Amino acid sequence: MSFDLSVWALADGATPEDVRAAVRRCREGQHGQRQPDPRVVAFYRAITASYPDRPVAGSPWAVVPLHAAADHVELNLDPACADQVLLDIERLAGEHRLMLFDAQDGSVYPPPVARLPG
Repeated sequence: MSFDLSVWALADGATPEDVRAAVRRCREGQHGQRQPDPRVVAFYRAITASYPDRPVAGSPWAVVPLHAAADHVELNLDPACADQVLLDIERLAGEHRLMLFDAQDGSVYPPPVARLPG
């Protein structure tokens, strides 16, 4: 069984319930026609540069290729993947201002707030 996460590009100010609603719409097959969000494209390129989404030895992915849509990327992780993979996903989600959805328990993690020099 895989450990499933997804990252979401929603409008600034989106709440965890907004993310859960977007996940529900996706699961119901409701995908609006829109251009890919640049944050999702950048995240996908960055994560697959480190961890290609094709069958290779040592891949952290339980399902390849990754499911990438205009507003999100699904990440189905092999349960034996290294902790560093999760840390990289969290870091990249934060860098690209993406909300992180944990499919196991429905938790939503907003990107860390950027600290201003003080």
